[in-house]
Amino acid sequence: MSTLRRTALSLATASLALVLAPMVPASADDPRDVPDPATITITGDGYGHGIGMSQYGAYGAARQNLDFKQILSFYYPGTKLGDAAGKVAVLISADDDHDLMVDSRTGLTVRSLVTGKTLKLSEPRATRWRIRPSGSRSEISYRTRQWHTWRVLKGDAELAAGGRPLTLRTPDGPVDYRGALRSTRDAKGNRITVNVVPMEAYVRGVVTSEMFPDWPQQALRAQAVASRTYASYERAHTSRTGYDLCDTAACQAYGGASAESTGGNRATNATARRVVTFGGEVAFAQFSASNGGYTVADGRFSYLPAKEDIYEGTSPDYYGWTATVTDGDIEQAYNIENLVGLQVLTRDGHGGRGGRVLEVRLTSSTGWQGTVTGESFRRNLGLRSTLFTISSVASASGRPVPTD
Repeated sequence: MSTLRRTALSLATASLALVLAPMVPASADDPRDVPDPATITITGDGYGHGIGMSQYGAYGAARQNLDFKQILSFYYPGTKLGDAAGKVAVLISADDDHDLMVDSRTGLTVRSLVTGKTLKLSEPRATRWRIRPSGSRSEISYRTRQWHTWRVLKGDAELAAGGRPLTLRTPDGPVDYRGALRSTRDAKGNRITVNVVPMEAYVRGVVTSEMFPDWPQQALRAQAVASRTYASYERAHTSRTGYDLCDTAACQAYGGASAESTGGNRATNATARRVVTFGGEVAFAQFSASNGGYTVADGRFSYLPAKEDIYEGTSPDYYGWTATVTDGDIEQAYNIENLVGLQVLTRDGHGGRGGRVLEVRLTSSTGWQGTVTGESFRRNLGLRSTLFTISSVASASGRPVPTD
């Protein structure tokens, strides 16, 4: 949901006053002619979809002495606090090879998901253990100088160590996880690794994967509640096979026990079991790094309205960013033979730059015209947000192309 931790922050310390251009009615921008080849420069504000809580805004609110309850009430108006617990199943996206491998440790067990039988793994020579699918069974092996088959179990299987962390060996390197590590299959039949973990342990691995650990404690507490709420909502509404949510910014970033921090653990413990609710149900507590000064409405939920964010600052990491794309990038993204025209058709009218882009018109040399959403344009071209303007279009020679 957020990319806040993926970008370095230069936080404004003197003032958190909002600096935005006056709101203007939603209208079409001037059309742009696109030469072949062309370089297109885009300028914008914000980072992410802008729905719900702004992490950078929560930082600003905490600096103005709001507590986590006040921060949550501002970003999710009309909601209350409730309780949630249990476990959550998280896809470990980096472990995308053919087996699940962990370092050997005391207390290690394996459990068959078909029979429910749990066995102790106590081979003294073992340095690592792995689960490898074998048809409808799971081959359990250990490593000394080479791999040895220890047992073959029915169905999928999972490893655990009585609540103590396991070190998972992924293609990207080792990561520690609490709970159990399960080798199972997704809806397409691909082997996946899933961390089945108690909710509070999960939240500890999320908070400072999403926010900096030295941020104000009240901002971290707001993040802990929002993250717990988001996970609880996904668990209750998922249609995924084998897991509830992923561990990347497509859901919310989760780094397991390796990502825990003193500040994040303190925030998690101080808000234990707390979730945002609406009408007695767990809310869909979306959040993003920065909303650019104005939240975006999710029309499905009244507690996710469009509103001015008085706590957002003007960090250069999120305000006035630029991105450069080519005509070829757009042609490839939308399967257009030769792009000759580009125009922002409509905006929502909220905040700076006339508001977020709702529609973009693309014109090809054949006379074809197509309209894509601002969100599609953002995602396909890797832009930080839909709060953007097309600053310039230049030919290969670098000469700007005049606006009609």
